Amino acid sequence: MYILEFLSKIPYTELREPLEIVFKHNVWRKTQCINMIASENVMSPLAMLVYLNDMMHRYAEGKPFKRYYQGLKYVDELEVYTQKLFGQLLNTEYVELRPISGTIANATAFRAFAEIGSKAVVAPVQGGAHVSHTRYGTLGALGIEQIEMPFDIEEWNIDVDGARKVIEEIKPRIVTLGFSLYLFPNPTKEIADIAHSVGAKVIHDIAHVLGLVTGGVWKNPLDEGADIITSSTHKTFPGPQGGLIATKTKEDYKKIGKVVFPMFVSNHHLHRLAALAVTAVEMKIYGKEYASQIVRNAKKLAEALASEGFRVVAENKGYTQSHQVVVDVRDVGGGAYVAQRLEEANIIVNKNLLPWDKPEDIKNPSGIRIGVQEVTRWGMKEDDMIEIAKLMREVVIDGKDPSEVKKKVIEFRKNFLKIHYAIEIKDEDEAELLKIMLHPNQVF
Repeated sequence: MYILEFLSKIPYTELREPLEIVFKHNVWRKTQCINMIASENVMSPLAMLVYLNDMMHRYAEGKPFKRYYQGLKYVDELEVYTQKLFGQLLNTEYVELRPISGTIANATAFRAFAEIGSKAVVAPVQGGAHVSHTRYGTLGALGIEQIEMPFDIEEWNIDVDGARKVIEEIKPRIVTLGFSLYLFPNPTKEIADIAHSVGAKVIHDIAHVLGLVTGGVWKNPLDEGADIITSSTHKTFPGPQGGLIATKTKEDYKKIGKVVFPMFVSNHHLHRLAALAVTAVEMKIYGKEYASQIVRNAKKLAEALASEGFRVVAENKGYTQSHQVVVDVRDVGGGAYVAQRLEEANIIVNKNLLPWDKPEDIKNPSGIRIGVQEVTRWGMKEDDMIEIAKLMREVVIDGKDPSEVKKKVIEFRKNFLKIHYAIEIKDEDEAELLKIMLHPNQVF
């Protein structure tokens, strides 16, 4: 009712519809849905507040203190400070925050260490590799040839012996690790040893598990032999949308810096740096607790779904060691059908190719991919995973009307409206901060 009253006061009727759409989205996704898209998360209230700052209007080309624009003295300080925070989280001095997404981070790393006509050994997309690692995405756009390493379905991971044969035969310039469908840590050390023996660089995409790495529940690939890690900053790491690259050596860091600008990024969306710094501090404080709960929730959800009759993959491996759970839904309509039915019940997941699918199955693949990092951020624990599994069973297996299950979902979600593992601020402080962000002339 408050929204309608607010909209009625706006004199420009053309503004009412877009504002109403945004308000509806916020209410739906933040208070009425169980969101389990594995590549999403929510920022803390403090991070969201500082995201609204004047830097969103500004332009910065080049590196801190070596810009091609003036007026950036505070931007430079903030960027360097945020780099140091991430360096502490990732145990390296060499962090590049200018990529504006994980895909741009990948593009930068690929271009820095390979050229048109070079070869790259990658995991198959059906095995979980991100599309940017493949001929269909960024790798192909850069003219780099994709050669797939074999995937072991039983282990739900890279086949090390098979990868050895491919890498030693092809002698690629780069080898990529890291998945978009990422249940278990890749054998980074083993693959890195093989890659380095033929002079290849190892680029490990940890976009999905950055929060698990900085939280200390997954090993840092830089410590395991990877030369470069790429990532986004908004999945298990609950920051603003953006990307990063970190390296082990100054030489590789410099090489990447010369590629990210001017090749792939001009201005790098400066307002996100403040929110990124806040989230990095929150992860220093709460990261281990948060990451550990994510993994516990994922394992419990997988077990609960299996108990409810779902075909959860990798049962022989304990289902998962990450934030993700993967379900084979071929026998109940396929991934597209199941994801749509669940959305009608306000349970948000995505369809996903599985290793036995063919490329043409992408419109209705075998699987659905589920992530628990956001529901964990809203305070859900293991018992709540059991309830979610029951709700999913009602829609998918029992065939109940999704609109009826939706009512239960909305009622369930009322218990989880506060973001956890975050720096708390009082309502009056939140209002004061918002005033500072939007109207600094009234404060200073």
